[in-house]
Amino acid sequence: MHGRATYPTMARKQRGFPARAGVEQGRESVKIMSDTEATATEGNRTANDMTVGARARSLVSKASMPVAALVCGLMAPAQEASGQTLPDTLKRVKPSIVGVGTYQALRRPRAKFLGTGFVVADGRHVLTNAHVVNKGLDSKNNERIAVFIGTGRNTKHRLAKKVAVDRQHDVALLKFEGAALPALTLGRDEDVEEGQQIAFTGFPIGSILGLYPVTHQGIIAARTPIAIPRQTPGQLDAVVVNRLRSPFLVFQLDATAYPGNSGSPLYDPKTGVVWGIVSSVFVKQSKENVLKDPSGITYGILIRYARALMTRAGLAKK
Repeated sequence: MHGRATYPTMARKQRGFPARAGVEQGRESVKIMSDTEATATEGNRTANDMTVGARARSLVSKASMPVAALVCGLMAPAQEASGQTLPDTLKRVKPSIVGVGTYQALRRPRAKFLGTGFVVADGRHVLTNAHVVNKGLDSKNNERIAVFIGTGRNTKHRLAKKVAVDRQHDVALLKFEGAALPALTLGRDEDVEEGQQIAFTGFPIGSILGLYPVTHQGIIAARTPIAIPRQTPGQLDAVVVNRLRSPFLVFQLDATAYPGNSGSPLYDPKTGVVWGIVSSVFVKQSKENVLKDPSGITYGILIRYARALMTRAGLAKK
């Protein structure tokens, strides 16, 4: 009885062992398979990540090429424009700057300097201020308007004549004899903004410092009326009244001009395109007539009035 009872137990144990072993082996097998699959999956993920990364890098590389090209294409003009410095511009501007005055063969000195001018149009015309050539000539002694070219001791004179004058806006157009000189380009003062950089070249203090073109820099400080109403009638004079009847705007500059700079071209430092004409004396007659001592503020006439004068003379289109 006892042996019978034991056998089935032993048999069950013997039969159960391989079953448990099989289960354990199965579990181990599943574990191994799971680890293998996980490893394979991880490898696949890594491979996929590498593939995706490679594709992404390829796409970025491909995409960045036209972008870089586009950026270079957009930046090139800006670099080219910014590379045009004032020294570069002066090489083109200075040959167009002339002195303006009178010449009398029997006078000592023969030449009399009055202001600055600059060559325009066909290279034989000069723009300057009307007040520079407004004084009467000594015709009995053959005094003539003249422009002076060259620098220092190499200065030569060219006889000239008035072609057109706009006294209201202080602009005069002259024509000189002899060969043409390089002409400056006139721009649009409508496009000029306050705060914009400017330069002007002329002959400050005239022949006292010698006829050497001098350049000053600054900014457009404001567009301001040529005249403003006065607080009391006693502050009015004929000049102010006339300008109040026909007002117009002028440039006020954050730059310093001196006697002799009248008629200097006011231009873009990067291109040399002319936006105005320096005219402090004329403007101060109405802007600062109530001041005991005129200020050091510099003003400029808008180039539109010179354009209009040249149009009337048949030299420019509107």
